[in-house]
Amino acid sequence: METTIHVSLGIDEAIEILDDAVINGSITGEKLDHYEVRFSDRRVVVMVYEKHFYRVGNRLTLTVTIDDASGATRVHYIGGGGGEGLFRFDWGASQSFGRIVEDKLRPYETWL
Repeated sequence: METTIHVSLGIDEAIEILDDAVINGSITGEKLDHYEVRFSDRRVVVMVYEKHFYRVGNRLTLTVTIDDASGATRVHYIGGGGGEGLFRFDWGASQSFGRIVEDKLRPYETWL
């Protein structure tokens, strides 16, 4: 499941909320990477989180891209890595991981 939402937060505020939810909100959550590109007065930040999900017996990733290129803060995310074998069936774990972004940032969602 991939989704894009716009929020009324700044990039740093959104990152702080997500870091707290994934890293501090679970025993196995961690941030694997954080990459930032600045251009003029705008930024793009890509973060990759990882967390163990017991229902699939392995670790899943959550990739989040946050930018303010359009003037508003846009958050795009997708969870993955939970499938096994050829079929990538993960019992909904990747959607559950992505829902962390929705649950934490939805209160700040804005409509352009």
